[in-house]
Amino acid sequence: MDGVQRLRREFRFADFRQAMDFAVQVGELAEREQHHPDLQLSWGRVVVETWTHKIRGLHRNDFILAAKIDALRAPYA
Repeated sequence: MDGVQRLRREFRFADFRQAMDFAVQVGELAEREQHHPDLQLSWGRVVVETWTHKIRGLHRNDFILAAKIDALRAPYA
């Protein structure tokens, strides 16, 4: 997809409500970090893609954000 390396992860949930709640938490984290991933929300599923637009690729901050997003998922497991 356009040659830009990205981190992509799909998170699965029991229903739409859990997926939506998680997506909101990711959005709030992104605002605090000032680093905004692409989010795709559907029933029981959230796909998160992150990369640094300015450099059209991956930066250390992308991996840090991805780890923080992974930590948000833990309570739903």
